Amino acid sequence: MSSPRLRRLLAAAPVVMALALSPFAMAAGPSTAPKADISKGQAIAGAACAACHAVDGNSVIPSNPILAAQHAAYIAKQLNNYQVKPGATKAERENAIMTGLASTLSEEDIRNVSAFYAAQAIKPSYAQDKELVALGQSIYRGGVPQKNIAACVGCHAPNGSGIPAAYPRLSGQHAEYTKAQLVAFRSGQRANSAQMMSISALLSDREIEAVSVYVAGLR
Repeated sequence: MSSPRLRRLLAAAPVVMALALSPFAMAAGPSTAPKADISKGQAIAGAACAACHAVDGNSVIPSNPILAAQHAAYIAKQLNNYQVKPGATKAERENAIMTGLASTLSEEDIRNVSAFYAAQAIKPSYAQDKELVALGQSIYRGGVPQKNIAACVGCHAPNGSGIPAAYPRLSGQHAEYTKAQLVAFRSGQRANSAQMMSISALLSDREIEAVSVYVAGLR
């Protein structure tokens, strides 16, 4: 005769199988999303993006972001945000140059060029001000409790690697570019992230500069 424990396991088997075959479990299986063509993405980068971001995404212009090793899903989201969608009077993220370029790209183009840049090795920027690095580290790791500002690590990870499809990689990004984006979020000039707008609204100029310098040196 089987033991009570064995009988319980046998009784539970159908439930376990049902869960394993449920839509939630199946969602973790192979993706059916179209596969990106990195070679086509490289061609687009060379033709449309290289002047500002370099062919491999390692921009040498501090005001233009380094795209190398950035999450493909994040790049794709930004390119979509730059496009003026049917029925809209302006893009969700406004930039005359980027809107002009993004408007020429199809969804397939965006998928391909995003995958290309994500696959490139980053040549990171670096921190240049030790005093600001100390303040930036404090904010990045611990937030600003007296202002109810949460630590940046919660979304962007301790090493600045971010979370694919959710939060961008910040490590090694040009401090000048990061600073400009935080200021744009604070003023409302950049409005495609309510979360970053609310956080930036609480940061002083010095705090913004400090965080920007700190993430440039993250590895």
